[in-house]
Amino acid sequence: MTVTPHAVRLGARRGWTEFLLSLRSTQDQSFYLFMGVGTLAYLWFNRDNEVSGASLTLSYPTVALPSILGALVAFGVIIGPAFALAMEREDGTLLRHKALPHGMEGYVTGQLVYHSLSLLPLLLVVLVPSALLFDVMPSGAGGWVTVAWVLTLGLLATLPIGMVLGSVVPNVQKVSTWGMTPVLLLTAVSGIFVPVQALWGWLQAVAQVFPVYWLGLGMRSAFLPDSAAALELGGSWRTGQVAVVLTVWAVAGLLVTPVVLRRMTRRQSGSQVAAARDTAGQWVR
Repeated sequence: MTVTPHAVRLGARRGWTEFLLSLRSTQDQSFYLFMGVGTLAYLWFNRDNEVSGASLTLSYPTVALPSILGALVAFGVIIGPAFALAMEREDGTLLRHKALPHGMEGYVTGQLVYHSLSLLPLLLVVLVPSALLFDVMPSGAGGWVTVAWVLTLGLLATLPIGMVLGSVVPNVQKVSTWGMTPVLLLTAVSGIFVPVQALWGWLQAVAQVFPVYWLGLGMRSAFLPDSAAALELGGSWRTGQVAVVLTVWAVAGLLVTPVVLRRMTRRQSGSQVAAARDTAGQWVR
């Protein structure tokens, strides 16, 4: 896809407008509240637990919160775009974008802007109460800088996965089985809730292939003291590897996603949209 400044501006405006609308949406507000309360309840009930190793002991919320934030980012920007793309393929939105000059470039830009901004209220409803309840915050200015670049690279690494997933699923109902279940399983073995060192060796290897593990590791390096690196694989934060792996996934997504989207839009037609609507109607009934 050839990106033009006009298409990018229109897409960014569309993403911003959708974000403002989502802030007024009762459904989206309920989602943010549910995720915030659920995360805080999980940390609260585990507040007396400790993570020990290498002559270091930390409270469980201190270790788990940054990992959970990383997992929420990955989950949100994979499943969110996948559902959006699958639904808008069925309701004809993508077909209308396809008919416009550089319409798909604007659509992808809008998705990037919207889902990036949507992370802010999700992170705030978790991070702010956690700071008050558990005194967990990034370690100084350097920690906030690390949070910024890890979240940016993590977003660019995981959003294309969601776009590709939404392009290849046959219908929106399949997003749950094709996408949500694998992402939840991957999160379970990525050191988010259980230290990855406690898993079998082959699961550790699998976890380190995907960006969820590296997102969690990068976030822990921003929140935890330097001495806590002894609790990680290899006894260090592996900051360089975090940046490299997330960048590789981001570049791969940049190369693969346009190809998948072009193939998907070439197959899109009005008759397919009508058939998808009929199928969706039968599903609802």
